[in-house]
Amino acid sequence: MSDSDDDMPLARSNGHVSAARVTEADDRAMDESTSNLTPAPAGLSVRNGPIVEDMDIDDPATNGSAKRKSRSSIGKVNYHDSSDSDDDKPLAKRQKKAAAEDSDDDDKPLKKIRRPPSYAETSLLEDDDDDKPLSTKLAAKKASIEQQAAKEAKAIRASENKAKKAAGKKAIKDESDDEPIAKTKRTSNGVGSAKKRTKVESDSDTPIAKKKRATTKAAPAKGKQATPAGRGKVKKEESEEVEEEEDEGEQWWNEPKKEDGSIQWDTLEHNGVLFDYQYNPLPKHVKLVYDGKPLQLPIQVEEAAWFFGSMYHSKQNVDNPTFQRNYMNDFKEVIKEHGPVKDMKGNVVEIKDFHKIDWEPLATYAEQQAAERRNRSKEEKKAIKEEKERREAPFQYCTWNGRKEKVGNFRVEPPSLFRGRGEHPKTGKIKKQVFPEDVTINIGKGAKIPEPPAGHKWKAVVHDNKATWLASWQENINGAYKYVMLAAGSSVKGKSDYQKFEKARELKKHIDKIRRDYTKDLKSDIMADRQRATAMYLIDKFALRAGNEKNAEEEAETVGCCSLKYEHITLKEPNTVVFDFLGKDSIRFFDEFTVDRQVFKNLKLFKKAPKTDGDDIFDRLSTTQLNKHLKSYMDGLTAKVFRTYNASFTMSRLLQELPVKDLTTAEKVKLYNDCNREVAILCNHKRTVGASHAAQMEKLGDRIKGLRYQQWRNKKMMLELDPKQKKKKGAAYFELDPELDEAWILSHQAFLVEEQRNRIAKKFEKDNDKLVAEGSKKMPEKELKDRLKVADELAAKFKRENKSKKVEPEGRSPSVEKLEEAVKKIDDRINTLKLQAADRDDNKEVALGTSKINYIDPRLTVVFSRKFDVPIERFFSKTLREKFNWAIQSVKDDTWEF
Repeated sequence: MSDSDDDMPLARSNGHVSAARVTEADDRAMDESTSNLTPAPAGLSVRNGPIVEDMDIDDPATNGSAKRKSRSSIGKVNYHDSSDSDDDKPLAKRQKKAAAEDSDDDDKPLKKIRRPPSYAETSLLEDDDDDKPLSTKLAAKKASIEQQAAKEAKAIRASENKAKKAAGKKAIKDESDDEPIAKTKRTSNGVGSAKKRTKVESDSDTPIAKKKRATTKAAPAKGKQATPAGRGKVKKEESEEVEEEEDEGEQWWNEPKKEDGSIQWDTLEHNGVLFDYQYNPLPKHVKLVYDGKPLQLPIQVEEAAWFFGSMYHSKQNVDNPTFQRNYMNDFKEVIKEHGPVKDMKGNVVEIKDFHKIDWEPLATYAEQQAAERRNRSKEEKKAIKEEKERREAPFQYCTWNGRKEKVGNFRVEPPSLFRGRGEHPKTGKIKKQVFPEDVTINIGKGAKIPEPPAGHKWKAVVHDNKATWLASWQENINGAYKYVMLAAGSSVKGKSDYQKFEKARELKKHIDKIRRDYTKDLKSDIMADRQRATAMYLIDKFALRAGNEKNAEEEAETVGCCSLKYEHITLKEPNTVVFDFLGKDSIRFFDEFTVDRQVFKNLKLFKKAPKTDGDDIFDRLSTTQLNKHLKSYMDGLTAKVFRTYNASFTMSRLLQELPVKDLTTAEKVKLYNDCNREVAILCNHKRTVGASHAAQMEKLGDRIKGLRYQQWRNKKMMLELDPKQKKKKGAAYFELDPELDEAWILSHQAFLVEEQRNRIAKKFEKDNDKLVAEGSKKMPEKELKDRLKVADELAAKFKRENKSKKVEPEGRSPSVEKLEEAVKKIDDRINTLKLQAADRDDNKEVALGTSKINYIDPRLTVVFSRKFDVPIERFFSKTLREKFNWAIQSVKDDTWEF
């Protein structure tokens, strides 16, 4: 045995640490409790699938994480065929939108005709009569894709070797060598072999708790567009707008790489940031009430009270005890700084108890203000919009290296209450107002420095051409820096995306060696190596984030793979692992996976007594050490590259296998969406079932029933034209669907009449706007009343039908043939809606947008679009087409491969 401190017993004051080495006895002990059950297929999520048996070898989970509010899985059903979606919007905005749409409006009359969603919006997995469980089939497919990846890696290296030999250079080692392709020899996390150990610089084998934690505050660092693939229609104004902007750009993806990649720009000009917030004091009759007494508040205190009172009726956050506690603490600080608070007689009132505050006056006033905004005339709304656009215009674009680029978030965030995501510990705290004195401007030397608002000055002006931000400031909640960056469609953002996917493509050459090495190290007798290999397995197979150490006093207690604690993992024999922890943005990660038996044994070993709650699972591994090890395979390789690689490579293989001959455009889109779904499943891009899912499914069902009712009316019209059709087609053909009872029919007829009224009213308003724009007078209200008679006639017609049980033929020159054709078309629409309903139900726990936007190389979608003549608009919204413009323009034909 060596005298190295690697062999010394390890201990730490705040927890238990795994031994430095794994003995054969340790390995055998991990098999002692193993049952005779057959392990489930490894590599997939099984949270909602069958579990072999409930044999929990751990105590019940003790992390106490309350279940987070579910994210809406589908949002409000959109019956309009539109290429634009909000998939590419920031998640915070999507959640806000979903929350607004998830309000309980089922009892309200429906105002609009709901047309079926376009076929491109959803898709359905093919029916399969195979008796194998889905988990088994998907696991087999995942294994097959990994085998293809290994073969491709070997082929790439063989091709490179051949090219180098032809050039007279030494070939790269083949995969049969144990060492990864690297410039430096890989070490065993700082621990040598049992026979001969040499001390290395790495501190990998030292318990993480004993390593020095250095915490430093982050500071700001000193041709014309190609026609979209396919022949889909593009709005004229949209295509012209894109062409106008792209004419000013350049094809940076074809530029040679700069020698000094750290220089981001040579010249930079912009107009700074927009300060668009101003607090409007409350009317004198609106008062905050404390313990039954109306209060007189200093303006700063009133503003802080308004933050909470204006959202009081929403109940989305305000009922959260953590939200209330954090707000009350900050509210008291505002009073302390800007107070005192007095009653109407001038007596000082000390606000101590949150529950004695009556927020209703402020909440009621907030609702009145919202109603006023909704009820503004069209002219008022238009004027407000034009004024807003006028204020924003100077800040929307900058000049970057002589090229006009769109700026993203040029508006300074207004003060408000911090919501956070998931179970964020600082939710409810007051986000303070940002002033020019807080803002640092980054601009080119010699460029005109933007003028700050009157009476103010900038915190600093810098000329950092190695940075891509235009302005920055530090927010007070987490002490993080906020940056004004270029928009998603800019060349700078495009380069970032391009480099991300190119890095994933480079990983193709090394993935087989990496997987072979970590599979071998799963049985290493060196604990640090075994922990590293297990973490790499989890990151590669299940897309776990690596996770960094946190300063628990200042940051949310979120974790990733390397920072998992004892209580975050529950083990079920023979090979099921349950993860339950707060992940990125304090979102609860709760899922169970089937894993390789050796991985299961390792996790048991890492949880071995005397470890308990609070102890690290991977106590001999950090994210820094993991990424340092990965860089020995490939420059720039980090844990997060695996997510991009796995999603893109999987999508590439699935698209290559598609049978797309003699298919319609809709069928091709469906096949693409099926592949996207499989990527999301295989890469474990999961989401919880949305709170509105059941209601939305019910609404889709109602839409199908509405089509069946319309179909039945057409059949009744056929009988009115030709009574002999009943004998010809059979009585069953003309029977009413049993689901359409009398109560439902009356309700649906009322909906159709109300919808007709709304459509007429909107058309009347639109016609009036057109007249005003032409300088003519508006039509009188009498004209609207005359137009609305059509809806009254429809109501009378339904009443006659209900009484006579007959339906008069409608339309121009109605005939049996025309009505038969209409019945068939409705059948097609019903089938489409049925597919979409099933598809939405299948997708309720699969995050398709996550895969398509963040992890699947957009060039794969462009190639599919070009190769099979499908308009790119069927896959990417306008915003995504701007974001991925580099991919659309750089792929010239359908031969490109990931």
